[in-house]
Amino acid sequence: MPEYSREYLRELNRSYGYDDILSIAKGQFEDEERMAAQATGLLFCDTDFIVNKIWCIDKFGKCHSWILDMIGQQHYDLYLLCNTDLPWEPDPLRENPEDRERLFGLYKTELEERKLPYAIIGGTGKERLENAIRVINVHYKTLNPKF
Repeated sequence: MPEYSREYLRELNRSYGYDDILSIAKGQFEDEERMAAQATGLLFCDTDFIVNKIWCIDKFGKCHSWILDMIGQQHYDLYLLCNTDLPWEPDPLRENPEDRERLFGLYKTELEERKLPYAIIGGTGKERLENAIRVINVHYKTLNPKF
């Protein structure tokens, strides 16, 4: 499931604002609902309402109540929290190159406070992918031994 904000921000002919994050969250949710209805196996989502919340608060010092309300209604089996061990890659839509550790900490704290299942994924290249696959396999075998 692609990150809706990339498409939204590429088409925006101005700097994004507070209300744009709400529009992004709603667009992501609609796309995810559509994809979940069609999925026949695992569905991987690049982002969620927690990301929208942290982004909104970090950028604007506040967050839309709709996003905050939706966090409790959205359920994922497992979060893969990507470590900051990869070098920063410039991208016109990516912000905060010097702030990665702090933001990583915010995501980790949010997951822990909400008692959500997560694993930190590190490594480079194929190793990183293999680490993610291993974590997913262990998680799903624990939930469903037939997986």
